[in-house]
Amino acid sequence: MELPTPQDLRERRTTLELTQSELADAAEVSQPLIARIEGGDVDPRLSTLRRIVNALQEAEGEVVRATDLMNQTVISVAPDDAVREAVDLMEDEAYSQLPVLQNGVPVGSISQGDVIHAGENVGDHPVSEVMSESFPTVAPGATVDEVRNLLDHYKAVMVTDGGETVGIITEADIAAHLS
Repeated sequence: MELPTPQDLRERRTTLELTQSELADAAEVSQPLIARIEGGDVDPRLSTLRRIVNALQEAEGEVVRATDLMNQTVISVAPDDAVREAVDLMEDEAYSQLPVLQNGVPVGSISQGDVIHAGENVGDHPVSEVMSESFPTVAPGATVDEVRNLLDHYKAVMVTDGGETVGIITEADIAAHLS
């Protein structure tokens, strides 16, 4: 990832016809900090730089959010469901893993690998006995970069609003959006 220089930030801001104050408000930082960063007097923290870049992207209209990427229909199982039901659902939907939801809240995940590692004769056991950790969650407003970073380490990302699951994102969803 290449970080923008102070000159890059200034040029991008002026191209968008934003004042330093407007950019500062959008990035939730102070106007003097924007001036000092653009002047090369201060090296901002990465989190501050990310907020400034996100504010510039918002102004350009290029920010893709989790709500733009997610599938609102979440195929899932409950912790009390039988493992056999989860396997049948994965086969029917052609998925290799499913989120485990309890009352709409992510509590785990189950994959074909989890079932294989659990051994034989687990079909009647509850999913909770063989499930793995839950997929990570993001808010609907999370950026595509945040989602992409999580997908580098997990098979899926759950989108939750107020703790309730509202969608799911996989690498296939990001690829579909890019194409």
